[in-house]
Amino acid sequence: MAQAMRKDFWSKYPLDELTPEEWEALCDGCGKCCLLKLEDADTGEVAYTNVGCRLLDPDTCRCGNYPLRKQLVRTCIQLTPDTLEGHLYWMPQTCAYRLRANGARLPDWHPLVSGSPDSVHESGMSMAGRIVPEYEVDEEDLEDYVIEGEF
Repeated sequence: MAQAMRKDFWSKYPLDELTPEEWEALCDGCGKCCLLKLEDADTGEVAYTNVGCRLLDPDTCRCGNYPLRKQLVRTCIQLTPDTLEGHLYWMPQTCAYRLRANGARLPDWHPLVSGSPDSVHESGMSMAGRIVPEYEVDEEDLEDYVIEGEF
């Protein structure tokens, strides 16, 4: 049985004290973490592409098979309080997990703050409608899909 989420849990409790339901609710649904990225081997710099994982729905920015994502996409990273630190560097700057890990507040457009699951899309902070599905792009052409901006 699912536990009730605590009021304002995202601002009152550290990440490692969140319930599994609260942890999942932190995701704003922007889709940015499910974009394919290129990492410079020399500098460690991460470049985002507008190419989405093959499971990412390009319109809703949600995983098409969230429960089985790790089995279907071997490179999928399941963020947990234990794995977060090693993966923060490639998470978008606007990611709630990254923001909270760094002691920052969630932005007003975050669904937990706004109270609307659509606020991330309405604010233009999601990738909805801007994603090219992975199966439409040859891996050697990924550099042609690098996008600029705040990630």
